Amino acid sequence: MRLVSWNVNGIRAVTKKDFFESFERMAPDVLCLQETKAQDDQVLEALTELDPAYKVFSNSAEKKGYSGTAIITRVEPISVTADMGMPEHDTEGRVLCAEFETFYLVTVYTPNSGSELKRLDYRQSWDKDFADYLKTLEQTKPVVVCGDLNVAHQDIDLARPKQNYNKSAGYMQAEIDGFDRLVDLGFVDTYRHFNPNTAKYSWWSYRAGAREKNIGWRIDYFLVTPELTSSLTGAEIYNDVYGSDHCPVGIDISAT
Repeated sequence: MRLVSWNVNGIRAVTKKDFFESFERMAPDVLCLQETKAQDDQVLEALTELDPAYKVFSNSAEKKGYSGTAIITRVEPISVTADMGMPEHDTEGRVLCAEFETFYLVTVYTPNSGSELKRLDYRQSWDKDFADYLKTLEQTKPVVVCGDLNVAHQDIDLARPKQNYNKSAGYMQAEIDGFDRLVDLGFVDTYRHFNPNTAKYSWWSYRAGAREKNIGWRIDYFLVTPELTSSLTGAEIYNDVYGSDHCPVGIDISAT
């Protein structure tokens, strides 16, 4: 089973580029999207060219053209649930959970701490509550978490760690602590599981030709609870897929 995650930075924009060709090339059983920046009906409309074998589930933000997540799947889920059930976090369409036979698949678009770190306090509250939400899910069955977590975990995960540590959103110690909370719960970073020493990135600023120079950050992840690690058969960062400031990331897992 191939699971892929992609922050598309606007579903209506990316589908006017090479989205469908990239989709066919990656051949996901499930594709999770973040930052769809569209209402639910607009997400469905943008994806009308998809093979009808795939179903689309969307969770849009109350604010139009902002945030939003979606799951495209050809494997029928048992159920799909939007949000965490926490009113303070549930207006921006940031979480979507599909329950499959042997695991929950949660896609998340973690709040960015923002320029001048204006949302860092909120981000810390989010990280704690999201970890609690995952902990609750895990009591029922194993969990796969994917999406834009808006944090580089270690120095290897960004091209310029020294210049950004504790200065830039995405590499603040408070955000790293939030990721560590997931690690402490037992979640395994699948890309690092297979590639402990590889510097490969999933996001590049649009400024100053960062992608061409590969001055990037790895902030998009697949994390799994420990009992799923033996089912993993690969993890990939699709650097050759364009259309957004992020590239897709994915895993192959033998669980159905």
